[in-house]
Amino acid sequence: MALAPTRDRTAARPPSPTPSRGFWSSTLGKKTVMAVSGLVMLGYLVAHVAGNLKVFFGPEEFNGYAHWLRVVGAPVLHHEWALWLVRIVLLAAVVAHAVSAYQLSRRDLKARPTAYVHRRRRASYATRTMRWGGVILALFIVWHILDLTTGTLHPGGFEEGRPYQNVVDTFSTWYGNVVYIVAMLALGLHVRHGFWSAAQTLGVGSARRERLLKALTNILALVLTAGFVSVPVAVMTGVVS
Repeated sequence: MALAPTRDRTAARPPSPTPSRGFWSSTLGKKTVMAVSGLVMLGYLVAHVAGNLKVFFGPEEFNGYAHWLRVVGAPVLHHEWALWLVRIVLLAAVVAHAVSAYQLSRRDLKARPTAYVHRRRRASYATRTMRWGGVILALFIVWHILDLTTGTLHPGGFEEGRPYQNVVDTFSTWYGNVVYIVAMLALGLHVRHGFWSAAQTLGVGSARRERLLKALTNILALVLTAGFVSVPVAVMTGVVS
């Protein structure tokens, strides 16, 4: 009498209906990358606006600060090494933030291809403008670099090593002021919503801390926007010239 063949339990086991995915492939992973990269950029913005405000102390102070950025870390680091390190980290943060935001947006659209029968409560203005605000900021970054870093689109004669005069030149034009101020208003909205979202994603937010976080978010967005906008306004009014 022949024995019945033994069944391979491993082979017969059905595949898992929810296979494990990598950190980056998951929605939570993308949101975490977006939150961390956003906080890196936020730290840069705080330092950047503090440096920008040195323009109110005159050309010697502002140009000296710009020179210090290129020699910081000397003699251990060569000329501009620290500056380029910051640029590389910032570029990586911008790319990670943009890619994760795009992929999350695409995933959200695929998850609900048809319109809701009942409209949800209208989100805040900052929430509804996050996407086009990000596009505005991306275009602004390109213009800003070509204007005040490389001098390619700079109005008049770009002067290497004289950032104070370059700033005055840019904000002596109507379009320079319009581009900058519109971008900074978009930045304020982006920070207001983004900082709050990052806190929720990283588990910092809670019902007990909600009021404090909202107040901190609003103050941070307002201070950054006012700080950046104050420079073109000062040039337009002759406070900085």
